[in-house]
Amino acid sequence: MADRPLSPHLTIWKWGPHMLVSILHRITGDGMAFVALPTLLCWLGALAAGPEAYAKFQHVATSWYGYVILVGISWAFFNHMSSGIRHFVMDAGAGYEVHTNRHWSVATTVIGIVLTAAFWAAVIWL
Repeated sequence: MADRPLSPHLTIWKWGPHMLVSILHRITGDGMAFVALPTLLCWLGALAAGPEAYAKFQHVATSWYGYVILVGISWAFFNHMSSGIRHFVMDAGAGYEVHTNRHWSVATTVIGIVLTAAFWAAVIWL
């Protein structure tokens, strides 16, 4: 019984940035489905309902918690996009070497943060 191979689980695998990116990819996908989509539908509904409803939506969206939600949605989008590009490259058969995978995992997280900051800088200053 002791010669059986162990199934992979968290006590066997060493934690690394590639695991974080994989988990964040799932979380950001769910976040966009369960937060971004309802926010988009509320915005479209307020837009269709008239000026009073749109003013109410705009008031909520420009409050501090509205900005937190909108920044979170944009970070989820950019992080999910950069992680998706990484997965696409890996699906093509490239980037499986440990050193390359680790560097692209860190780059994916950094790219998501940088794109979010650049997007909000453009929104605020333009």
